[in-house]
Amino acid sequence: MATDTLKSTPGAGGATSGLRRLLLDNGALTALIVLVVALSALSGDFLTTDNLLNVGVQAAVTAVLAFGVTFVIVSAGIDLSVGSVAALSATVLAWSATSHGVPVVLAVVLSVATGIVAGLVNGFLIAYGKLPPFIATLAMLSVARGLSLVISGGSPIPFPDSVSHLGDTLGGWLPVPVLVMVVMGLAAAVVLGRTYIGRSMYAIGGNEEAARLSGLRVKKQKLAIYALSGLFAAVAGIVLASRLSSAQPQAADGYELDAIAAVVIGGASLAGGTGKASGTLIGALILAVLRNGLNLLNVSAFWQQVVIGVVIALAVLLDTVRRKAGATAPAAGTGGGKGRQAGTYALAAVVTAAVVGATSFLHNGSATTTAPRMGLSLSTLNNPFFVQIRAGAQAEAKKLGVDLTVTDAQNDASQQANQLQNFTSSGLGAIIVNPVDSDAASNSVKAADKASIPVIAVDRGVNKAAVNALVASDNVAGGELAAKTVAEKLGGNGKIVTLQGQAGTSAARERAEGFAKGLKAYPGIKVLAQQPADFDRTKGLDVMSNLLQAHPDVQGVIAANDEMALGAIKALGAKAGRSVQVVGFDGTPDGLTAVKGGTLYASVAQQPSRLGRIAVDNALRAVRGKKVEPTVKVPVKVVTKDNVAGFSG
Repeated sequence: MATDTLKSTPGAGGATSGLRRLLLDNGALTALIVLVVALSALSGDFLTTDNLLNVGVQAAVTAVLAFGVTFVIVSAGIDLSVGSVAALSATVLAWSATSHGVPVVLAVVLSVATGIVAGLVNGFLIAYGKLPPFIATLAMLSVARGLSLVISGGSPIPFPDSVSHLGDTLGGWLPVPVLVMVVMGLAAAVVLGRTYIGRSMYAIGGNEEAARLSGLRVKKQKLAIYALSGLFAAVAGIVLASRLSSAQPQAADGYELDAIAAVVIGGASLAGGTGKASGTLIGALILAVLRNGLNLLNVSAFWQQVVIGVVIALAVLLDTVRRKAGATAPAAGTGGGKGRQAGTYALAAVVTAAVVGATSFLHNGSATTTAPRMGLSLSTLNNPFFVQIRAGAQAEAKKLGVDLTVTDAQNDASQQANQLQNFTSSGLGAIIVNPVDSDAASNSVKAADKASIPVIAVDRGVNKAAVNALVASDNVAGGELAAKTVAEKLGGNGKIVTLQGQAGTSAARERAEGFAKGLKAYPGIKVLAQQPADFDRTKGLDVMSNLLQAHPDVQGVIAANDEMALGAIKALGAKAGRSVQVVGFDGTPDGLTAVKGGTLYASVAQQPSRLGRIAVDNALRAVRGKKVEPTVKVPVKVVTKDNVAGFSG
């Protein structure tokens, strides 16, 4: 009787209940299907072969990192160091092979070994040092990133050509990063489902004490688990650097959060004991599809962060609903469970293809806009200078009737590569790029060149790739001008400090080079200290406060942008503009206000709004086949209290 009660009667109600159960049992997969269908309906550019391959490439690094993090989370741990370990491993490869002539094969081995060693250190601190995983891996995050900066000297290192092919395509269409992602995903699935160490992960995550009493050598297992996480991080770092053709010391910054999010979205529990590689892959694809689709829909870069956070919360909430509804995963190692899982994925693929095919009719025959479409990828919008470039570009686009899409790379060269790939696959008329790094943008610009899309570089050039025009001020010349300005204000004699930009960025390197060149003409100027403050006002305040403790007799400050200069002014207090002269860079609104107030002696202004306007104008000329000058120089100008009233950026 009870058995009969549990059986479903065929019919509409049973079918509906079955579909509901299917969706609840596969929350992440359901979310991915909904996203794909929605974006296919909203954007005609989403459902193209090139764009779908872009999504795969953009998910690859996060997915590989997340596969390694899955091992850790299944065992009830956490690894915050994977992004930094990825950057360190790539830096070791490039440094050893390019700078020291180590054979590439051996350099790759050293790189992978670096990741494994970092993981072993994490495991040792956790298993034998009894440190909480959060603390141990947080420490490694800082150590690995610092070592990456020390080894590289803060500058990107070119990647060996033989390894850079990992960022290429096979047969001209199949991206190698996608193949690497698939291979590493299969390896993770085998480890989790077919090996002793995989079963140990679930046992430790389910109940560590019970696992120990059952005879598992928990400490040694933890060493192996974190070593595996380090190994996967090293592979991810190599793939990332291959895409960028250079090892960036600041690469993969914040990727550990994406990796953890992918694992959790994929159905794993932070409490341990559950999780699978296929779920992690789906989680990584959800993040990649979201970012890709939001770019294509021209959603504000600021709102993108909000949307992604909301979707992550909803995905985890759906998983919570699933668990409360009593949905259970198939028993590990049972053939029926695996067959049902494969059937679920096959059914999902069929349903998605059918619905997406139907939505594609929404775009057939629709009127296409006659306005030229362009994309502008800015290195960051967390800086008033680049916000002004955007404002100038948008104003000029509106004036000329151009449909302009603006994206924010958040100072991440990899994220910018993704955005440029999205622009290229969308078939925009022109692309304007403000590179995070001049070397890292080269591959993406080459891809746009192959697609016959004009590219205009603004503020910073692109190395090893052809652009139609460079609209920029000269950072080196501006740096020299800043040095000359402070030196002459001090009468050619005095003690100064310099606040440098974010290590690894071309603007920071070029402006520092200009400072050094300019000061050579003034032997009476002594540089007491040079410290990076990452183009950030808060860090400028902190670094200047620290320097004042060691050098209270400082008489001048040169900052690589106005934000750091304003932070230094806050630290100097009443000394600013009186006993200490501060010179900034960029001519931002806040900087000009400080110049008017006398606390900032001068700012080397680049007229950012004008840069944006000229970039859009030149892009439109290139689209229409008109002649464009290869270099358009916008002169820098030293703005002081005497001439600030007549200056507008």
